[in-house]
Order: sequence, then structure tokens, then C-alpha cells
Amino acid sequence: MKKGKIMKKIMRSAAGLLTAMVVSVCGLMGYYSVKLPDSYYVKKGESLKLETKFEIDAVSDSALASFAGNTYPATETAKLRLFGFLPVKDVEINTVETPVLIPGGEAFGIKLLMDGVMVVGMGEIKTERGMECPAEECGIKEGDVILSIDGKEISSNNDIQEIVSESKGRPLEVVYTHDGNEKSSELKPVFSIADSGYKAGIWVRDSTAGIGTITFYDPSTNRFGGLGHPVCDSDTGEIVPISGGETAEVNITDVVKGYSGKPGELHGSFKSEKSTGKIYTNNKYGVFGEMFSGKGSKAAVPMGMKQEIKTGAATIYTTIDENGPREFQISIEKIDYKNSGTKNMTIKVTDPELLQKTGGIVQGMSGSPIMQDGKIIGAVTHVLVSDPQKGYGIFCENMYGPGMANG
Repeated sequence: MKKGKIMKKIMRSAAGLLTAMVVSVCGLMGYYSVKLPDSYYVKKGESLKLETKFEIDAVSDSALASFAGNTYPATETAKLRLFGFLPVKDVEINTVETPVLIPGGEAFGIKLLMDGVMVVGMGEIKTERGMECPAEECGIKEGDVILSIDGKEISSNNDIQEIVSESKGRPLEVVYTHDGNEKSSELKPVFSIADSGYKAGIWVRDSTAGIGTITFYDPSTNRFGGLGHPVCDSDTGEIVPISGGETAEVNITDVVKGYSGKPGELHGSFKSEKSTGKIYTNNKYGVFGEMFSGKGSKAAVPMGMKQEIKTGAATIYTTIDENGPREFQISIEKIDYKNSGTKNMTIKVTDPELLQKTGGIVQGMSGSPIMQDGKIIGAVTHVLVSDPQKGYGIFCENMYGPGMANG
């Protein structure tokens, strides 16, 4: 009788332990299913290897065919398996030639010409009927981009003023984009008592300029990528749509050191009006174009894929004075492998000299390439306002892949 009770107790304990193990394993499977990305880039001739605490294998649906025929499909599906046999999720694998890039770190001038003009503000106009704002009444909002008025393409504020003035109050068709969607509406200019002329009640911007940092050059194409985030309008916060742009050499003249609650900033000036390259694209991953000169003297290195990146020591190339790019120590504190945006890594500046001179990450350092194990793996994108020693970085594959592809 006593032995029976003991056996029942042992069986209950074993059942409880087994249940706990099953729950833990299921929890791990669910965790990795959510945490791990749905797609990867893998270098030709290599297999997908993940830096995870528990072993996860990637078994390609076409693994046997690829091995037997020595072929490399551009895109295939693989199954991620925990401990080699427990299914986690299906992922997309894109097989690519190993990109070999020249790390940047050079500060560069950015001049962007907008595709159309961006609405940055609106104001009421005093008329005989009272205060009116034609632009607001026709549905236009701040951040919208005006493409044409009365069938004429718009490239500057002067274009708008000329068309509106000559309308004599006649209704005008305005074509514009709102949240990326093209729309049209009827704009009815009004006569301003104060200015003795017809007005639309709108303020626009047709160009922008600034300073950033080059991330990489592709020696096979002369293309470059920089910033690691888009150039946005300072008033609206919207990504600036561009028709083109240029790069220029700059002199870094001063550094405003960053403190908690007050980010620092690189101060500089354009060396001349001479263009060093063309900018073709301004998208969420940065600015991209072709560089004619100023490609630096560093040797080309392989690009590291996101699954090769690990927490711990790394370096950045950045420019903080007239001496050009230098290498500084940082630490990668956290990696968000699934994030497809510009905040894939949390980084911290650990280099004593950089901390002494800048306080950490400052505005203008965006695009500074991040290096680890002899590979270019990403770029600095943002500073934490509450702690300028810390900030975020983007995976280099996001810039080189979708960033360049959209350029």
C-alpha cells in the first residue's frame, strides 16, 4: 500500500515535470517564431547559421537539389527547427553574391531638389469677405506635395505665385500627393486686400540641404549609400520626395557636445559649389546615388549579414574634425533581427576620446559605418536624446538590399 502511494507520487511528479518541459519547449518555439525574421540574405555557397542561445537549424526545401546540382536559387523557402527537429517557422532565404563594399565615414554635403514642392504651412488671407485660406478649403494639408497647378508642373514657390497671380481668381486644378497617393482638387485663389493681388494661402519648400555621413561605396558600380535614414522635412516630418540631388565636400568646423536631454551636433560648411556625386533616391533607408570623387582610401570588405552580427564589441568610422574619418570603439547592446526599419541595433559609444569630444552620438554622424569582425554590418542612425552615449543602428543589408533596390 505504501509502495503504491510512493509510485503514484513519483508518477505525478514525473507527469508534472514532463508537462513543464513541454510548456517550456512550446514557449521557446513561440518565442523564436515571433522573434526571428521572416527572411534572410545568405551568401552564395554558405548556409543559414543563426546566433541563438538554443540550437536552431535551417533546412531548405531545395537543399538536396541544390547540393546535388551545385545550384543556388535566388530565393527559396527553409524551415527553422529547434534542436534539429521541432518546427519553428518557414522563412525566405535570398541567396546573393557576397557584397564587397568600401566603408565610408566621410562627412558629406547633401543637396536635394524636390519632386514638386512640399507644403510646410498655410495661412489665412484678409479678403472683402473676411479671412479665407483657399489651400485649406480645397483639401490640401501640410506635408502634401504639389505636382502641378492648372496643368503646369510646379518646381518652386515662384511657379505657384505666378500661376495664382495670373488666374485673377479663376478656379485652378491642383494635382498633389497625400500620404503617397495622387489626388486632385479645385483651388480658388482669393484677392488679398493687404497685398493687392491673388493668393492661395500656402507656404512651400522646393529644396533642402544638410550634412551627413557616407556609409559605403560599391566599387563595382560607383554607387554609394549614406545616412541610414531618410531626409525629412524639418516642418512636417515627412520624407522629402526628390527629383534629384547632389553631394558635395564639406569642412567639419565644430562639434557641439551632447548631453542628456540635449543632443549634440556636427557643424560644417560646404567647401565649394562643385558636385562630387549625384543623389538618385531618398527613402526610409537613407540617401543613395553615384559618387564621382571622394571615395576614401579604405580597403573593400565583405558585408556582414544580420544573422552574423552579435552583441559585444564593434567599431564605427566617423568624422568629427578636419582630419577625416577615424575608427572609434562602440558596443552593440541589443539586436532586433526582425525589425525591417532603421533601428535594428541598440549601440553604445565606449571610446574615451569620442565621449570626451562629442559626448557620444551627435547629429551629423548618421550613416557612420559599423564594423565587426572585419565586415561592414550597419550604420549609425539615431541618438537617444535621454542618453547621447547610446543610439540605434541599421543593418547594412537593409541599406544595400531594399535601400539600393529602391534607388
